[in-house]
Amino acid sequence: MARVWPGSGHTWAVDVHLVDGTYELFRYHFAPNNRDPHRGATRGVLGSVLSLLESGATHVGVATDHVIESFRNDLWPGYKTSAGMPPELLGQFQLLEDVLMAAGVTTWPMVELEADDALGAAAVVAASDARVGRVLICTPDKDLGQCVGGKVVQWDRRKDVVYDEAGVREKFGVDPESIPDYLALVGDSADGFPGIAGFGSRSAAALLAKFGHIEKIPAAGEDWGVGIRNPGRLAATLRDNFELAMLFRRIATIERDADVLASVDDLEWTGPSRELLTLAGEIGGRGLAERAVRLAERRAGG
Repeated sequence: MARVWPGSGHTWAVDVHLVDGTYELFRYHFAPNNRDPHRGATRGVLGSVLSLLESGATHVGVATDHVIESFRNDLWPGYKTSAGMPPELLGQFQLLEDVLMAAGVTTWPMVELEADDALGAAAVVAASDARVGRVLICTPDKDLGQCVGGKVVQWDRRKDVVYDEAGVREKFGVDPESIPDYLALVGDSADGFPGIAGFGSRSAAALLAKFGHIEKIPAAGEDWGVGIRNPGRLAATLRDNFELAMLFRRIATIERDADVLASVDDLEWTGPSRELLTLAGEIGGRGLAERAVRLAERRAGG
């Protein structure tokens, strides 16, 4: 994986790109210019991944929610489900996975766990490899902020903004390790849990910036010393709902020990299979397959 100049012995580290395929599929499906609800999002994601490779990315993995429901639905009945999702969007998850695999891109279709878990777990493996210089988790999803630190950053490709630890702290007011606690208190409407009544982004950030985690917040509001309104009332609410807050934190915590990646070498892109031409033709994206072939030929030629 490390690149070596012949005869020099000099090596340099590579970047690893971990892409949230579910986010990308939703983004392209609901894009104003999508005129093909059954295949357009798949073409969009494939084109996006190819653009990443064409810009120089060499080690890429894409995670998808093959099944929207996960173990978290057993923990909280209101957790997000596939109910109400457009069937033409749901029908593209398998299609996207097949197309990406045919394109030679490492793909993790998640069932019991979620795409976020795969991204977080793969980031741990990649960051532990001495040959890796940086791990970019490609998604704006605030959940993944908890994985940022050391070599790992979060990249919002649409806005072209990269968040390191300082960036997460500036955005949310808390350290990356406190993101699950933050979400537990304020809630996450996208994931379907409401948080704890009375807590907003400012109060949650102020408390967690000082105390780090929910269980370390003093039981008595007069001991908080963070300058927020009605600390006594909020403290009583947190005491009464402590177990619920801990449940929400569990739901918001990425499963970074998920078994998705054995070696960063498995992420190196070496080109598409012949099957991509067939699949790309079926989704009206033959030009995308040709792009992949040309890119692989250029890289093979040095």
